[in-house]
Amino acid sequence: MSDQVKKFIRVDHAGEYGAARIYAGQLAVLGRGPHGPTLEHMKAQEQHHLDVFTGLIASRRVRPTLLLPFWNVAGFALGAATAALGPRAAMACTVAVEETIDAHYAAQAAELGPDEADLAATIETFRAEELEHRDIGLANGAEQAPAYRLLTAIIKTGCRAAIRISEQI
Repeated sequence: MSDQVKKFIRVDHAGEYGAARIYAGQLAVLGRGPHGPTLEHMKAQEQHHLDVFTGLIASRRVRPTLLLPFWNVAGFALGAATAALGPRAAMACTVAVEETIDAHYAAQAAELGPDEADLAATIETFRAEELEHRDIGLANGAEQAPAYRLLTAIIKTGCRAAIRISEQI
């Protein structure tokens, strides 16, 4: 297995961990309201993604990022903070994160060769579910969140930085 594939598994595991924590934070604030079932659905899918990458970390003997404790707190805080701004801001967070992950997963899938067809298929399946989450966010008023463009730009920048850091550390 190449170092590049190890990097992919490491960063994807970290990203799915962070995504599950974002939804946990949003659910802590909005879980009892009308958006609770939608957030639960997306969190369950992220948990499945995390479980798959946790299995790949173990089976392929890839060192996870050392930053998991940080992503635990940062993900939950991002989810709770955007939810505290209201359901539309929470959905704007979802759109920003999922659009970033879409591009990230697309680039990974394009780099994987035929010897990693199973991993590429997994990434493409998860990418489709991330796009479903983005569409759910848009359908639930994400673009009407206060300062939508600024909020999503900040979150996307943070996601891209988290990707770069988690690939290495």
